[in-house]
Parts: sequence; C-alpha cells; structure tokens
Amino acid sequence: MHINDKSGIESYKASAERYNSMTYKRTGKSGVLLPAISLGLWHNFGFVDSIQNAREVLRCAFDLGITHFDLANNYGPPYGSAEENFGTILKADFKSYRDELFVATKAGFDMWPGPYGNWGSRKYLISSLDQSLKRMGLDYVDVFYHHRPDPDTPLEETMGALADIVRQGKALYVGISNYKPKETQKAAEILKALNTPFILHQARYSMFDRWVEDGLLETLENNGVGCITFSPLAQGMLTDKYLNGIPEGSRAAKNMTYLDKNTVESNIKKIQSLNDIAQKRGQKLSQMAIAWILRQPQVASVLIGASSSKQLKENVKALDNLSFTVDELQLIDEIVG
Repeated sequence: MHINDKSGIESYKASAERYNSMTYKRTGKSGVLLPAISLGLWHNFGFVDSIQNAREVLRCAFDLGITHFDLANNYGPPYGSAEENFGTILKADFKSYRDELFVATKAGFDMWPGPYGNWGSRKYLISSLDQSLKRMGLDYVDVFYHHRPDPDTPLEETMGALADIVRQGKALYVGISNYKPKETQKAAEILKALNTPFILHQARYSMFDRWVEDGLLETLENNGVGCITFSPLAQGMLTDKYLNGIPEGSRAAKNMTYLDKNTVESNIKKIQSLNDIAQKRGQKLSQMAIAWILRQPQVASVLIGASSSKQLKENVKALDNLSFTVDELQLIDEIVG
C-alpha cells in the first residue's frame, strides 16, 4: 500500500478507524496484540454451510477490528472444509491484508485414518500443517497449536515438532490447547529451552466452567504466556436462548454432544439470575459473560463463534462495559457456585 496516493490514504484511514474501534490486549509477554474478541471458525464455515454467509461474517469481523481468525485441521464439517472455505474467502477479500491478520490453526484430534492422523507425533503435526497451509493458500500461519495432550507420545517429541515448525517458517508462534497446569509447565520449559516463541494456551472457560482458575492462569502468568478462551457462552447457555426453557430446534433440544437437556434444565435458575445482573448492567447475558472472562489479566482474547453478522456485532458490544463491581463479582460467584 502506498499512502502517498489517494487510494492508499483512504485505505490507511479505513484501517486506522477499524483498529481504533477495537480493544487489543497483549498476549503474555510477547509482542503480539490480539483483539479482545476473536472469531472462531469451528462451526458455520464448513461445506455444509453457506460460504456467502461465512464471507459476510468474516468481512463484518474485519470491519469491526477483529483481526484474529482461529481454525483447526478438522473444523467443518467435513474435516478440512473450514480451512478450505477460509482460503477461498481470504484469496477473494483479504489477500492484500495478510499482514494485518493473525491466523491460527491446530492439529491434535482425529483428522485422517491410520496411525499418523491423530494425537501428537512429529509425523502428524508437520504433515497436518502442510495440508492446512495448502487448503488455506498460505505460506505460514501466525500461530500453530497442538490441540490436546497426547498420553503416549513423549512431550519432547511434540514440542520439538512445534519448534521445528517455527524454524521452517511455517508458523511464527506456537501454542497448546486443553493442557492441564502441570503439562503446560513442562511444555513451557521444553519450548523455552528450544528458544521457541510459546505465546498462547487455548482453553475452555466460562462462568459455568472455571477449571482454568485452578492453577492454569497462574502457570501461564509465571511463564509469560497468554490465554485465549473458547466456549465463553457455555454452548449457548449464557445467552437469552434458554431463559424460558428449551426451545425446539435448539442445541439442547437435540441433545448434542456438548449440550443436553439435563444440563440446561439444571442451570435454568442460575441462567435467569445471571440475566438479571446483566440487565442491570445494561447488557445482554452473552455480553456480560464475555466481559466477565476478559476481566482476567491473563486472558488476551475470547473466541466466539458467529452464525451471522448480526450475532457477531451483538457480541462485540460486550466491550462497551468491561468493568465489574466487587458486589457484582461476588453475586456471580454465589449464583454459579
């Protein structure tokens, strides 16, 4: 971009306006600043979904200052399709903005049959990332994660593969996901010895799922690693969807893997009480749930999914009120405790 010509100046102004509208947070002790809200492509971006809607959501996100897009090799369905669709949209709309984007992908869950398509071997991680880069049409990703601990492969092999991926120029930074505190500490020590920039731990975290507070956030703080959280709305429970019961066609009504009727029914009173607090704060329950996570200093960003631009814009409004009183926090603890 040449900012001396008219089109360059307009583009520069648009970029500046975009970033001024978003809150950015430092990722651990790294030089990376992530948008406080990032877009996850776990759902709504596969071949079974509308690519035009996916394009609209991505364009809306970027206009809101969301520069971080989070993928994994097996996002879809089918596996790999979210990366492929993202690559198609990237080529059409974001090619000239690559240096403004922070793109992540992962490997660690099942991806293809056979002994080398799952878990954390060097063979799997390097092969998977090569495939991911091809699907997305990228030379490198900004961060590459090991998606879950492997109980059988030595951690030294898995972390060594991440280190070599950075040395090969296929990723700028590395991260891990779903690791417990002790595993995280050991991973951090190995990566530090290998001079590998370990900057992010991706963990499930919400008002209803607070396991990260039992040692993980402290471990990340001690190692200068940032936390990026997923499932902040507890699969939809921390929205207004279930305030009056379980609607037909909802995730809980279908008894899906991540949310069932019993879980929702046992939490409805809590959901209603939390909603009362949110209303007094001038927020929707979903917005308060996101803001509640961002109060943690170790949290660099909250990953959200979005099925529409409208939903995305609604969730980003969480950033309008990130402050909590001591009384509010105590009341939330009492409700969810």
